[in-house]
Amino acid sequence: MSSPVTTGRAGDRTPRAAAGPAARLRPVLIGAALLAVAAFASLFVGVADVTPADLLRGDTATGDTATLEVFFVSRVPRLIAILLAGAALSVSGLIMQHLTRNRFVAPDTAGTVEWALLGILVATLFLGGQSVLGKMLVAVAFSLVGTFLFLRLLRRVRFTDMIVVPLVGLMFGGVVMAVTTFFAYRLELMQALNTWTSGDFSGILRGRYEIIWVVVAVMAVAYLYADRFTVAGLGEGFAKNLGVPYQLVINIGMVVVAVTTAVVTVVVGAIPFLGLVVPNLVTLALGDNLRRVLPITALAGAGFVLACDVVGRVLRYPYEIPVGTVASVVGAVVFIALILRTRRGPR
Repeated sequence: MSSPVTTGRAGDRTPRAAAGPAARLRPVLIGAALLAVAAFASLFVGVADVTPADLLRGDTATGDTATLEVFFVSRVPRLIAILLAGAALSVSGLIMQHLTRNRFVAPDTAGTVEWALLGILVATLFLGGQSVLGKMLVAVAFSLVGTFLFLRLLRRVRFTDMIVVPLVGLMFGGVVMAVTTFFAYRLELMQALNTWTSGDFSGILRGRYEIIWVVVAVMAVAYLYADRFTVAGLGEGFAKNLGVPYQLVINIGMVVVAVTTAVVTVVVGAIPFLGLVVPNLVTLALGDNLRRVLPITALAGAGFVLACDVVGRVLRYPYEIPVGTVASVVGAVVFIALILRTRRGPR
């Protein structure tokens, strides 16, 4: 069986010299520290006036608990959802790019997000007021189907240009999204569908987001299989020579991608370009060793979504711009820059 994609290769970037454990851990610690500071500061950005002094003083003495409720019911869950969604989607994009050996393939450009949205529509239609868990399970099933259909399509068609592959994925996803939109209009579910087409954290509250913790377990699986993903990304023949069960590893990687994409889409909606641009920028800087760059990619993705969220909250204060809109603008610019860089070739 041929590899999923026949264009591009994971190792086409300049290799980095091997580093000791301390050198590998340093960027992770620095990134985690910077993200922690930024995350703490973001807790006090918003329409409701909440300051660290309010939390230290506490309002229980006066009987006014509104500030504490805003902080623990809205701000903290929102921050957790932002960090988990950003980290999970970035890791999914990194895995997909390695396994398909194409730096421009991601859940956004492979139709995975669009299949998840179709699954959510089907769940809304047939399950009605079913819990978020029910919608998530249906969305996961549809994401798996869409992801494996995309891989099957790429196995049957030979390309000579790696940029053609994501274009095929975009067209594939566009067809699925057109079908989804058609039925949403016909069934008067367009307003419900719009809830998930653009990532927005303004509706995240305690009791309505906890299912996103599933992505922590999925990312743990991704880290455990990081070395196998790296080997599989070098090609089927190379992987089998090293005793790696190539097709099993590919399937596990695609399940990780589909589950992560579906869970995040159900909870917060689609965040365009996140799984595409963040892994590219990280691997351009640190190389292609998946185990090494996976933690940095997770931190960078969380930081990217956090920055987009803060920009969305302050740009038109007191109104909010959805994170998906801000990420679309920034991601599109970076995506174009990456394409132009590929055309020119690295310097």
